[in-house]
Amino acid sequence: MNRLPSFLTVLHPACWALFLAALGAAAQGVPTPTPQHALLKRQAGEWTTTIKSPEGESNGTLSSKLECGGLWLSSDFRGEFAGQKFQGRGLDGYDPAKQKYVSVWVDSMSTQLMLFEGTYDDAKKTLSMKGDGPGPDGTPAKYRNETRFVDDDHLTFTMYLVGADGAETKMMTIEYVRKK
Repeated sequence: MNRLPSFLTVLHPACWALFLAALGAAAQGVPTPTPQHALLKRQAGEWTTTIKSPEGESNGTLSSKLECGGLWLSSDFRGEFAGQKFQGRGLDGYDPAKQKYVSVWVDSMSTQLMLFEGTYDDAKKTLSMKGDGPGPDGTPAKYRNETRFVDDDHLTFTMYLVGADGAETKMMTIEYVRKK
C-alpha cells in the first residue's frame, strides 16, 4: 500500500501553497524591488495623524516599515475613530505582472478584509487605489482611495465610498506628518 509520509498528510493547505509558491519563486529567481517600490519606501517611518470624518476629528499614529527584502510595506495604525479605540494593519506592495500597486487592509472595526489595487500619477503626486471591502452596514462595498504625496514628511489620504450608480461619498481624510 502506497502512503504519503505521515508528516505530509497533516500539513495545512496554506503550507502547501507557500511551499509551491517557493518552488515557483526559486524557478524564476528571487524578486527584487522595482523602481516603483521607491514609493513604498517613502511611506516607511513613524507618523502622527489627524483623521477628519463626518463623525468628527481625532488623532492617531502610524508605524510603517519595509519588509521581505523591501517588497512589502507593513503598517500599524492606532488611534480613535467614531469615539472608539481603533487599530488597523496594512500590507502594501507593487505587482510588476499587473503593473499596479496592491494593498490589503484589516482593522478592529470589521472581520472582513479590504483589497485594493491602483496606480501612481507622478504629475499629480497621487496614488489612486480602487477596491472592495465591507461597507458601513457590513455588506460588500466599493471604495476609492487617494494618497497625495505633499512632500517627504506630509501625506494626505482620502477615502471615498462608491455607490452602485458610481457616485462617491467622502468617508474620511487623514493628514499624515512624519515624526522628527
